[in-house]
Amino acid sequence: MTLNTPTPGPAPVRGLTVRHLGCALLAGLACGAARAHELHGAGTGLAAGLLHPVTGLDHVLAMVAVGLWGAVLGPPAIWVLPIAFPVAMAFGALLGMAGMPLPGVEIGIAISALVLGLLVTSRRRLPLPLALALVAAFAVCHGHAHGRELPAGGDALLYSLGFVIATGSLHAAGIALGALDRWPAGRVVVRLAGLGVASGGLWFLWQALR
Repeated sequence: MTLNTPTPGPAPVRGLTVRHLGCALLAGLACGAARAHELHGAGTGLAAGLLHPVTGLDHVLAMVAVGLWGAVLGPPAIWVLPIAFPVAMAFGALLGMAGMPLPGVEIGIAISALVLGLLVTSRRRLPLPLALALVAAFAVCHGHAHGRELPAGGDALLYSLGFVIATGSLHAAGIALGALDRWPAGRVVVRLAGLGVASGGLWFLWQALR
């Protein structure tokens, strides 16, 4: 079935074209290109934890991409991956809070967005255990970065709870966007979103390697 074949489902947004969507994605990347981890001392405890994951585009891209990829893969991955990520991220945060070094964290975070974006764009299906291992490895990098940057005097438990909640919300946003994949026109939107994530990951990887 081609994109030009009428199919049942929600009517497309009037005037919305692939070109417009692509421009929107590029604009989002340009506007959000501020590096992550800049919210030092902006609060403590739950508030800091809730805000920290959304202050860096590299984190946001990867976390939304987990939900997107899960939606593309369908059950049970659509639920398992967004659960596995926060669990593994919490473990990584504990390592960061304890001061345990994890070489290449920034590179790992950038690669997570690049790889997850490519997986969404290509609609690549991996065995669930392999998908879980991949997502968990990326999550540890993200969690370590968050834990390492716990604001001075902050409550570690509330901080962790906050960024787990924020992460779950970003996964949910990815799942909601990925739900469009059931319609041919929606698949174009999902693939463009995956391409945007991969492009952002490539940008951040270049920044990390400079």
